[in-house]
Amino acid sequence: MYRQGDVLIVPVAQEALPPHVAVAPKERRDGRGRLVLALGEVTGHAHAVVGPGDLVRDPGPLGPLLLHLPQGGRVVHEEHAAIALPRGWFRVIRQREYVPGSVRIVAD
Repeated sequence: MYRQGDVLIVPVAQEALPPHVAVAPKERRDGRGRLVLALGEVTGHAHAVVGPGDLVRDPGPLGPLLLHLPQGGRVVHEEHAAIALPRGWFRVIRQREYVPGSVRIVAD
């Protein structure tokens, strides 16, 4: 398991992936060529993956992201140390915050 700020990255076995992953649309890279896992709404900073890979969003507004890194990769952020990830599949989970009557994703 890996954590960078409010982003948790959990390895997932290939056989545990949902069946839709093979045909699901991939998230686009940003203007700098990164796969953005979480964008800071206030600072504009981003938790992002550099290197080859794909990012697939599970359905639903709070659905986690599924990250595939065929050669491994690095998670970078302007205010955190980079994290090296091995090759494989990962579930990317944003930290949530309880607000009376609802739940919201934590924002930078």
